[in-house]
Amino acid sequence: MSAQALYLKWRPQTFEDVIGQEHITRTLRNALRQDRIRHAYLFSGPRGTGKTSTARLLAKAINCTHPDPDARPCNTCSACVGVNENRFLDLIEIDAASHTGVDDVRDLRDKIAFAPGEGRYKVYIIDEVHRFSGAAFDALLKTLEEPPAHAVFVLATTEIAKVPATIKSRCLTFEFRRVSLAEVTQRLAAIAESEHVSIEPAALELIAREGTGSVRDSISLLDQIIADPDEHISLDMAAQLLGTASGQNVVELAQAIVDNDAPHGLDLINSAVDGGADPRQFGRQVIEHLRQVLLVKTGGPDLVSAAPERRAVIETQAAAFGRKALLSAIRAFNAAVQDWQGGWQPQLPLELAFLDSIKPVAEDEPEADVPRQPRGRTQDDLPAPIQRPPAPLPSAPAAPAETGSGLTVGQVRAEWNRILKAAKARHTALPALLQHATPREIKGSRLILGVENSIFKQKIEADDKRAALQQVLEEVLHTSLQISVVVADSQQHTVEDVLAQDDVLAFGVQELDGEITELDE
Repeated sequence: MSAQALYLKWRPQTFEDVIGQEHITRTLRNALRQDRIRHAYLFSGPRGTGKTSTARLLAKAINCTHPDPDARPCNTCSACVGVNENRFLDLIEIDAASHTGVDDVRDLRDKIAFAPGEGRYKVYIIDEVHRFSGAAFDALLKTLEEPPAHAVFVLATTEIAKVPATIKSRCLTFEFRRVSLAEVTQRLAAIAESEHVSIEPAALELIAREGTGSVRDSISLLDQIIADPDEHISLDMAAQLLGTASGQNVVELAQAIVDNDAPHGLDLINSAVDGGADPRQFGRQVIEHLRQVLLVKTGGPDLVSAAPERRAVIETQAAAFGRKALLSAIRAFNAAVQDWQGGWQPQLPLELAFLDSIKPVAEDEPEADVPRQPRGRTQDDLPAPIQRPPAPLPSAPAAPAETGSGLTVGQVRAEWNRILKAAKARHTALPALLQHATPREIKGSRLILGVENSIFKQKIEADDKRAALQQVLEEVLHTSLQISVVVADSQQHTVEDVLAQDDVLAFGVQELDGEITELDE
């Protein structure tokens, strides 16, 4: 006959054996003492935290015949022994994952009316109840509302959010929590001692960490590494059997992040994976270690449960880590573990996460200046033509006016877009007004602007706007100019207006030293 699995052999037989759920066992014991048994209970929480075991304890306790309520379950009466030996007819366990249809619930509803055959109550334990279909929940709802006096339902689920609110409201809900590392380690030590297994305390702590708060998973891992009860199990042996990396490798990798030592960090990752460590599990170990460093850095050493030597290392690294770098490293490795899908280079996500995590510590390398290759000029290299508002033709010839510095009105028009952009910094309303103004000519050190009507003339000539415009002109043109504003006459034009609109005429005048003698209206 095959040996029984440890997690079944060491399943809690009394409420005192349930660890980490005192807030639930205390309430159930008080209800037994007062004989206040509810018709429906809902147990929710992570896997391996004692939901089904507590449900079986409740089934034993309410059918136990021991006269003292505080001693129930006694594990000696016929009901308790029947439950322990899985032959108690009034305990019905249903796996909702394989009985999801409405017909299964209807069959249960038809049989529930029959009185219990052995005990006081007929107890229905429905495991993973969130797997029920919508129709199955609807069929169960009526039974939960008006159950027979002899029926007790215990619903268990790991995903409470998927249970309809109508079901929750008809049950007494208990939330199971993850069990602490110290409590799991203590339970593993008691099991190892009872099984006459020699194992290091550090190995027990490693197993408890790998169980991530699940007592059943932790006991299963202990069962996995006990190949020979007479063989002593060291930390290195446990790490090798569980596929985890050495704790020293994890500490050194964190130190490589602090020291910005990319070669050493990459070598640690590859050495751990080549040595048989599971890449995903190694990433989880790194996350757990960095999380402990973060807790010590932000909250203090009391938040971390670890051996004194390990705690000293964590405190040292917490003092050396910058908070931004630490958060970045945790996020990088957490993303690598969540997105890990194996592949032909299983350590690659860890390597990328490590290189990403050292960026906040090291300064980014400057980009190399790559010399640009010369190329021929094309039409696209020519500057875009300046869009100017249409200007009327002049009635008389005139030569371009120049200031003492040689500035022409054409140069002012060429820089007009820059003037508009610079004007916004001096006065918020000025650019909108200048959209309606056109540089017409320059007389000495005075710039004459033409506007469409007297309203724009009045606004631009206001003291604040005039002063702001003069400052902008001096900033852009590097020449001090006074401002005059005139209302443009559609029949009056300057030679500059004509030259601005006719490129051929402008080339003849400016490049060939031509002269305009007469203009037709």
